[in-house]
Amino acid sequence: MTTRVVGGGKPSRALSVGLWSVQVLLSLLFVGTGLWKLFTPVPQLAAMIPWAGQVPGAFLYLTAVVDLLGGLGVVLPSLTGIRPRLTAWAALGCAALQVSAIVFHVSRGEAASTPFNVLLVALSLFVFWGRRSA
Repeated sequence: MTTRVVGGGKPSRALSVGLWSVQVLLSLLFVGTGLWKLFTPVPQLAAMIPWAGQVPGAFLYLTAVVDLLGGLGVVLPSLTGIRPRLTAWAALGCAALQVSAIVFHVSRGEAASTPFNVLLVALSLFVFWGRRSA
């Protein structure tokens, strides 16, 4: 199966399936993370991710809300057909969030915890690339 764009700028079936798969994966991950940060008490979060107990609560909750909105944004516009171009922008926002997370972790000497963030940047940029002309 090829993933090239065929006729009229419409993505091939394989590309479409790949984009939807990545979008759903990113959505589940970002929405889940956002809800987890919002509804788990800070001491419990800090036991699992130490930085959560070392930053102001407002910062922690801001990252939770951005995670939640990014997760909804990478799926809902495409799914509903209402302003589907917003999916690309949400994916770009998710990539920017992960780049910020990488900078944050590296600045704290936690570079070893960034490979997953790098993967999320790549997946988010794939969705941006695939949905930018929706």
